[in-house]
Amino acid sequence: MTFKREIQGVIVTKTGDKTISVLVERKVVHPRYRKIVKRFKKYLVHDEKNSAKVGDTIIAIECRPISKRKSFRLKTIVAAGVE
Repeated sequence: MTFKREIQGVIVTKTGDKTISVLVERKVVHPRYRKIVKRFKKYLVHDEKNSAKVGDTIIAIECRPISKRKSFRLKTIVAAGVE
């Protein structure tokens, strides 16, 4: 069995039908200055039931490519957002 990556982030936009855009933040050590800095990346996540809303914190799991940029599925909604 292959390892399925899981990402956790905040929903920034509802892109289209059954698609959400998730902002994932990770902390890395800067190679020269040895300071912890934040790095951000946006992923497109497949939301089959259109249940997630903007501002929610979610966990997504890696799956087969659904479209050109979409290869994660919504696993769970961790916390409800402001909106």
